[in-house]
Amino acid sequence: MGRISNRWTDARAVAAALLTWLGWVPAVHAAARCPIAFPGTTSEQVVRGSDRSLTVRWPAGYDPARPAPLVVLLHGSGGTGRDMLDQSRLGEAADRHGFVVAAPDGGIVAGNGFVWNIPGVPTVSGRLPDRDAPDDVAFLRQSVGWLAAIGCTQGERTYATGLSGGGRMASWLGCVAADWFAAIAPVVGLRAGRPLAGDPTRPDPASCRASRAMPVLAFAGGQDMTNPIAGGGAPYWQYPMHAAEQRWAAINGCTAPPVTRWVAPGIYEERYAACRDGAEVAARVTVAAGHVWAADNDVMWAFLSLYRRD
Repeated sequence: MGRISNRWTDARAVAAALLTWLGWVPAVHAAARCPIAFPGTTSEQVVRGSDRSLTVRWPAGYDPARPAPLVVLLHGSGGTGRDMLDQSRLGEAADRHGFVVAAPDGGIVAGNGFVWNIPGVPTVSGRLPDRDAPDDVAFLRQSVGWLAAIGCTQGERTYATGLSGGGRMASWLGCVAADWFAAIAPVVGLRAGRPLAGDPTRPDPASCRASRAMPVLAFAGGQDMTNPIAGGGAPYWQYPMHAAEQRWAAINGCTAPPVTRWVAPGIYEERYAACRDGAEVAARVTVAAGHVWAADNDVMWAFLSLYRRD
């Protein structure tokens, strides 16, 4: 379970330089004390240079003078970041382990909530995102870069998780923004690109070409009828979760055959090891769970915390 390397030697410095060039953050203050943090609280923060905001959970014991790891938490379709923070109870794990949680809203309005813009993939409405829909990948990059640049978080220890549509979005970030996220942990939403046009039971390899090995830990429910692990369902789903695991294992160059074992009563795990840069791929299925937050947050953090971008 080694360290993940990429072309950046100091992600936080690069983000700071970019924002300084844009006139957002004075270079001399780029790594200064985090100016927006209040330990043990949840706050709304407008992302500098954007008209969009984040719900941020600052862990108890957070030291504004010491940047912390960041977990980006993505809500399900029709939800909001604040509701997702409450539903997942990830803030409680943040208090235990000392990471910051940022929970944004998707860019496309849907009823009383939002959905994520994954280009070329229908939303839960069955329609493709409009061409002028907000670019959620760009916004999430901007958000994590800003938090690192102002000294609040560790850019090299930034991770993504999410529920359902948010899990699909976290998967998409692994495909197209591997230079910003050290590892991903989708919940009832693991994908590895769009369904193949000629055979939707398989992912299209051309639609997910991560720029480096991406560690993946997925969580799923054996009784999930919305995003069934066996595949089928809505047009955005189709191929089995196992096919997504296999694709990520191929992206990561995993050479050992998958090992399946029971890890707790009613929970089994399939894991691919011997992967490039130690970027393992694993999926945990809670047999009796449905379309819910099926993650063990402590297990999730134990996995994510092993990785950083060097």
